Amino acid sequence: MELNILIKEGIGDLRFHMPVEDVVALIGNADEVENIDNAADESTTVLHYNDLGMTLFFEQENPELACIDVDDDECTLFGQKVFDLDERQIVDMMVKNNYTEQDVDEEDWGERRVSFPEGNIDFYFDERELVSIIMGA
Repeated sequence: MELNILIKEGIGDLRFHMPVEDVVALIGNADEVENIDNAADESTTVLHYNDLGMTLFFEQENPELACIDVDDDECTLFGQKVFDLDERQIVDMMVKNNYTEQDVDEEDWGERRVSFPEGNIDFYFDERELVSIIMGA
């Protein structure tokens, strides 16, 4: 599957708000499935696809794709292999594509997060190397 990020839409053929059944029909069974209950009596289903370098999060009573965490080196954004870019290049690319509002934070576990709230997308760096992209609708 081609892993082209479409901001606020999805990645490849996966689209936000797809039911879990449609996702499984499209890309197959996950390597691992987790069910997480939170304090508000809501649950999240998490599907891990190791070969695709993706973790998919499904929320709501009838689980729909809400969030994607990707770490595959072949992933593209705006036509560029995003994992080949450094933080400055990613920021420049996002600004060039009209995502100008950004937030930078050092996470407790040591990674640096660069977020673009307008695009609902976060880039995580470990020792200046992009290690993960998390995005939502």
